[in-house]
Amino acid sequence: MSRIIIATHNAGKIKEFLPLLAPLGLTPVSAGELGLPEPEESAGDFAGNARLKAQAAARAAGLPALADDSGLSVAALGGAPGVHSARYAAGDYPAAFARILAAAQATSESRAWFTCALCFAAPDGATATYIGQAHGRVAPPQGDAGFGYDPIFIPDGYTQSYAELGAALKDKISHRARAFAQFAAAFRVTPFF
Repeated sequence: MSRIIIATHNAGKIKEFLPLLAPLGLTPVSAGELGLPEPEESAGDFAGNARLKAQAAARAAGLPALADDSGLSVAALGGAPGVHSARYAAGDYPAAFARILAAAQATSESRAWFTCALCFAAPDGATATYIGQAHGRVAPPQGDAGFGYDPIFIPDGYTQSYAELGAALKDKISHRARAFAQFAAAFRVTPFF
């Protein structure tokens, strides 16, 4: 098994990466476990922020790294919070849910989508980025599994929120799963290390 850094301190993301990496023969270790600092997410888009995090982790640890930047975009908010999803919530997800749902109700527009930019970085700085999206709608919070905005997002084709679907199904249909499928396909053709 080859070690790969998951460039995050977010326990929810680490949990989602574990079953995705195992079939590739990759052993993940988080940036948090290694005590690596988190770089400032100063890029204006998901891909740029993922690249910043992946390159910083790969350089600091001297190992290949994967990082993602992801977030929820809501049509009623003109695509916000988007790249600012974590800051929009500021740790208070119930308040963020209330603001999002109020905007959706005021505009009668519930469409929303999650985006995940997944970036692989080699210690020499080379990168490859993969983008996955999942479309759906926002609705009052349902379920207690998952993390972040999962309780208010119902993906297209389903009646349950990400927080109700269960990890096995979410790992197959989520924005992160879609980006990861692209990474896995590329890795199987030409292992990066």
